[in-house]
Amino acid sequence: MPRPGQVKSSDGERLSDRIALGVLTRAFPPGLVDEVVAECGRVEQRRRLLPARVVVYFVLAMCLFSGQGYEEVARLLTCGLEHERRWDRTWRVPSTAAIGRARLRLGPEPLKALFARVCRPVATDATPGAWYGRWRLVAVDGTTFDLPDTEANGAFYGRPGSSRGQRRGAFPQARVAALVECGTHAVFAAEVGPLAEHETVLARRLFDRLSTGMLLLADRGFAGADLWRAATAKGADLLWRVKSSAVLPVVKALPDGSYLSEIVAARDKNRRADPVAVRVIEYTLGSGTDGTVYRLITIILDPKDAPAAEMAALYAQRWEIETTLDEIKTHQGGPRLVLRSQHPAGVEQEIFAFLLVHHALRDLMHDAARGEGCDPDRISFTRTLRVVRRHLTGQAALSLLATHPIPGSSPA
Repeated sequence: MPRPGQVKSSDGERLSDRIALGVLTRAFPPGLVDEVVAECGRVEQRRRLLPARVVVYFVLAMCLFSGQGYEEVARLLTCGLEHERRWDRTWRVPSTAAIGRARLRLGPEPLKALFARVCRPVATDATPGAWYGRWRLVAVDGTTFDLPDTEANGAFYGRPGSSRGQRRGAFPQARVAALVECGTHAVFAAEVGPLAEHETVLARRLFDRLSTGMLLLADRGFAGADLWRAATAKGADLLWRVKSSAVLPVVKALPDGSYLSEIVAARDKNRRADPVAVRVIEYTLGSGTDGTVYRLITIILDPKDAPAAEMAALYAQRWEIETTLDEIKTHQGGPRLVLRSQHPAGVEQEIFAFLLVHHALRDLMHDAARGEGCDPDRISFTRTLRVVRRHLTGQAALSLLATHPIPGSSPA
């Protein structure tokens, strides 16, 4: 007899072992999920109603259906299988408490490992809007996620102050920094940390994912000689905005209206020691007193390679990362998103699951755009999200365990 809740078909296969999630199993195949589960030491020694692989897909699913409760997400994953009528009785949906314990057993490591293995820039040489000349356009920025108001989350992640600095915010918050491919909105690197950890500190840990041939765009909050050096260490080129008050002496005027200058670390600003050569591009958006002055610095020193007017227009691509973060938090997560996780490890697990689901959707959209020969920006993210959610149950009938047994698992 099967154990309670472990419903079996006529050929002895468990219903929970056949859970799949269409676009997510396309992006994160069962065999790959098994590999990262094994690498992270999360393989079960006994068969469970919620084996580690199923929990990975469940966590991904809950970030696709963020407005649904735990038990409803579990039903959505399996209801298409029950309609096949091959099972001896209805699968008992695990309780919310059981799912919570399964998430704690899994931890964040398999989701982070899966992200590191799969999430890469996806644009090809022919992808419209993804390139400027020889450079792949990428951007860096940070955001925060509201968390459940628990003692553990508050102690680990911290809370924001109020606008008047007198009272603490209602929700703890986690800070996230990310690298995004501008042309496809694919997030290919991310770091999660407490609210007190500045986004530039988190961003520095991302720069190992940069490479030669990338042009990194950043807002003025990232400008600084030390961070600049760290970002260029892997061969990437940079185009960053700086504050209008930044001291940028004119070393040499250039024919396109830009000029060569140098930046130094804050500790060296008086002596101007150990300077870094940059090119400065200044322009105004708007007119009269309503105009906003922009100052950009770049490591591309020769205006023949990147004229000032083109670089000024190109900087608008930085807003693609703002749109990406909005897709994740507002559309995928829902308005006024507050994560589900009551504990710090679950918060990190959930954030990486959100990023994985978004990458899977964006990769699917890129493939669709390539098939139609159009810019990925022409495809609606919200419409794609609705289509994927709508087709979930019909795509749930792929056998996972039959073709990809979980390494090291043994029957009860």
